[in-house]
Amino acid sequence: MPELDLLLVQRGTVTAPAGCGKTQLIADTLKLHVSDKPALVLTHTNAGKGALEARLAKAAVPKGSYRVATIDSWAISLISKFPVRSGHNPNVLRLEDPGNDYVAIRNAAWRLLSQDDITDVLRATYSRLIVDEYQDCTLPQHNIIGWAANVLPTCVLGDPLQAIFGFREATVDWQKDVHALFPSIGDLNTPWRWRNAGADALGQWLLDARQNLLTGQPLDLRGAPPEVTWVPIAADPRTAHTQRMEAARTKASTANGTVLVIGDSTSPQGQRQIASQTPGATTVEAVDLRDLTAFGRSFDPGGKDAFKALMNFASEMMTNLGVAELHRRLESLRKGTARKEATAVETVVLDFLTAPSFNSALEVMRALRDGPDVRIYRPEVLHVCLSAMQVAASGECTFYEAVVRARERNRHLGRPVMRRAVGSTLLLKGLEADVVVVLNPATMNAKHLYVALTRGAKRIVVCSPSPILAPVGGAP
Repeated sequence: MPELDLLLVQRGTVTAPAGCGKTQLIADTLKLHVSDKPALVLTHTNAGKGALEARLAKAAVPKGSYRVATIDSWAISLISKFPVRSGHNPNVLRLEDPGNDYVAIRNAAWRLLSQDDITDVLRATYSRLIVDEYQDCTLPQHNIIGWAANVLPTCVLGDPLQAIFGFREATVDWQKDVHALFPSIGDLNTPWRWRNAGADALGQWLLDARQNLLTGQPLDLRGAPPEVTWVPIAADPRTAHTQRMEAARTKASTANGTVLVIGDSTSPQGQRQIASQTPGATTVEAVDLRDLTAFGRSFDPGGKDAFKALMNFASEMMTNLGVAELHRRLESLRKGTARKEATAVETVVLDFLTAPSFNSALEVMRALRDGPDVRIYRPEVLHVCLSAMQVAASGECTFYEAVVRARERNRHLGRPVMRRAVGSTLLLKGLEADVVVVLNPATMNAKHLYVALTRGAKRIVVCSPSPILAPVGGAP
């Protein structure tokens, strides 16, 4: 039986610390759900939607028992079906200006719900509403859920200490906004993530640490269980960097074990540097793929320094390209003084230099990717880049337009399991691994620190000058 019976709830909130079985509770609830109408399950991101669907499939929940969507995609669906009643500008559905368009979509959706025009439609379509990761709701999204809750039995689940996303719109206050509309029906307090990994003491320590962080108290790693390793960081920046890089190479306890390395959230370039210098590591990317989008906007195969720009971007995704030696060889090959024949990479590069185009640029990227000893540490970016170049080479649209299309398709794809992933708390929040390595806890507030520490199921490695971690800003 589920820890809490959500099917008895008309309106309510479940507070669920990290790793305490929130997703499993949703799965167990839906497995018991008997109705001729599905439950609507909403969350915030496509990655979260994918994780929910995977857990529901693993739990063998009948597909007819639920419909999973993001809050925003459900809002888009609603106003698209009732365009006159919602009164939105049709152009917002094109999402050409996401920052403003999503705001308009959310406002149109809750206005539509508030008019009671589709009450019968909602009742006829769904049996109840469950909303995951509720701490990340903006106030307009909270309005959407609040109006829907006037029609459907609604339960929301989340953890205020994991509210780390910063949005243009204000997000919900757990007491003032959430509990005022959805009274608390209980907390989840069993650290299943760590119990299932055979690390009960670590799970209990993290629950205790959560209480400290909620009240603004520091964490003393000297009192942590043996699964927590403190790496003292030197004051000298060069030594500190070496120590962090060594920590990033921490091995998992098994050959197939996973490791998450959490770098500085303010430095994507620093995260990439760690991934490029750590054997077997790959980056977890932000969905906007900002540097690829900028490259798509600026790269012109026939422009000045096009080859330099191409190689610079390739170096942002792959290591061991031998760029300096490649330039030396190209010089000798073009002069006819080379003693060895051109390699496969050198041949396609010469073709690009002779007849620059998106097709020849694509061949250069592919040849670099397939080169000996080359390691790809940003596979997601490379995949999207190659897809966009192929479309641009066909003449179907500009390279920038192709990048944007490929990027948006990529948003909806599930991410493969990475054995050693590098990212920030924002990018790694929905993931867990056997080991987590936290490289810069001194820069984190209580929420980011809690999210970082709770990613590791079997071991936590913390790099800091002091064993006493004082979150930036005190209590959340």
